[in-house]
Amino acid sequence: MTTVYEPGRGPGPAKPSEDAVRRLLGEHNLGALATVNRAGHPHLSTVAYAWDPDERVVRIGSAAGRAKVRQLANNPRASLYVSSADHLAFAVAEGVAEVSPVSSVPGDETGRALLAMQAPFADAQDEAAFLRNMVEDRRVVITLRVDRLYGGGLDVGA
Repeated sequence: MTTVYEPGRGPGPAKPSEDAVRRLLGEHNLGALATVNRAGHPHLSTVAYAWDPDERVVRIGSAAGRAKVRQLANNPRASLYVSSADHLAFAVAEGVAEVSPVSSVPGDETGRALLAMQAPFADAQDEAAFLRNMVEDRRVVITLRVDRLYGGGLDVGA
């Protein structure tokens, strides 16, 4: 059955459960990270992320010197926005972010954290190259400790 709406009308808002928000975060690995710039305005960056629902932590790889990294040093509050594939639902994870030290030695703690966010490498040489590249690219891990989850969408029926 298809719902028909009058002109100028459409589906109303839907409030997903926290479990549905957690699932949506886990089903995707790309989202928009919102940080706060010096002027107090939101700054949005498209990011790849890893969601750990048990720890309520989002991990994002970045490079030292990027705007989001500099902004988090000034104001660690951040939000990650994720949309469903059809854009009819969204999830937001809010919290305080920490930025790791720059990876400086292949296989250091930061490099290993970045490696854990990747699919496993079949070849040990690829893993070693990855860890070297993390040092060369001055990579860091942004860890967003989530203290609030919420979401929304449109009630289009199931």
